[in-house]
Amino acid sequence: MRKLVLTVVALLSLASVSYAQTSGKIATVWKCAGGTPLTPLPVGDAPDHIYGVQQTKCTAVSGELAGLKQTEGVPTEFVEATGASSKGHGIFVETMSNGDKIVYSYDFTGTSKNKVLDTGSNKFTVTSGTGRFKGMTGGGTCKAKGNPDGSAEFTCSGTYSLAK
Repeated sequence: MRKLVLTVVALLSLASVSYAQTSGKIATVWKCAGGTPLTPLPVGDAPDHIYGVQQTKCTAVSGELAGLKQTEGVPTEFVEATGASSKGHGIFVETMSNGDKIVYSYDFTGTSKNKVLDTGSNKFTVTSGTGRFKGMTGGGTCKAKGNPDGSAEFTCSGTYSLAK
């Protein structure tokens, strides 16, 4: 009986170590450049209502996942704006320090001042990954603060689990 109890305790201990190694928290700060110029396409139903597509490059200021540093990312997004308010969705392709990639989809809202992002937020979900991140799941949120030069800083948090 004592061996059975010790075996169960040992298995539970291993399971908790295994779980700790395959899941974690996302806590990343991204600095993103101003992006490609957005070519506005007027919708025509109301003044200042436009659609557009944009892409930029981001550098991780801080953050790591599964022991690897987050290095860079490229968001490509569809934007709908009316006046100073915007919303849309996009795909963020992140490259880790070892070259592995993680792909996220996201929906966002934001406000602009002088035609550049002032504040914003998004909700993201992991859609795929390569290497160590193949089969990864997870998600979270980001808060954005824009700068007058068109760059922005995103503070992101969430959780993830790696495939076993």
